[in-house]
Amino acid sequence: MQNKKTKKQLELARKKKGELQQRIAGEKKQMDDPAELKRLEAELARIEAEIKSLQEE
Repeated sequence: MQNKKTKKQLELARKKKGELQQRIAGEKKQMDDPAELKRLEAELARIEAEIKSLQEE
């Protein structure tokens, strides 16, 4: 059973994941800065791991 704090963290992490996915899609279309794409993908992986961790609590 998740408490309110965990639910809120999960909700925020999912929102951030959606925003990152949109930014990654835009970055792939433009490819102005390959380093930025790698940074965004690393951040997405971190958020996905956080979501998984929160779901297991």
